[in-house]
Amino acid sequence: MNEIDVTMVRIYLTEAEGQLDPLVKRLHDWEKVKGVTVFRGISGFGKSGKMHSSALFDTGLNMPVIVEFFDEPDKVQTIIEHLSTTIEPGHIVRWPARLMVG
Repeated sequence: MNEIDVTMVRIYLTEAEGQLDPLVKRLHDWEKVKGVTVFRGISGFGKSGKMHSSALFDTGLNMPVIVEFFDEPDKVQTIIEHLSTTIEPGHIVRWPARLMVG
């Protein structure tokens, strides 16, 4: 089995920011990354320190959301440069990984 170098990226958002759908659409339609997964958190906080958590009777959802994607390192670098105008600093994490290919 062969492997190729990729870069994994996680972008941390909250649902109320309204960035999730445009971001996923951009990654799919414009950037054409190899894969994207969106995770919804059940609890979390960011630099504001404000706790976001779910409860049975929540009516206004503002839960943490993680968008994770991967692609070739050079392509990811370009994508991150594109996203730097819309994603707040400190909300993007990336690391090298190996992708198993046939």
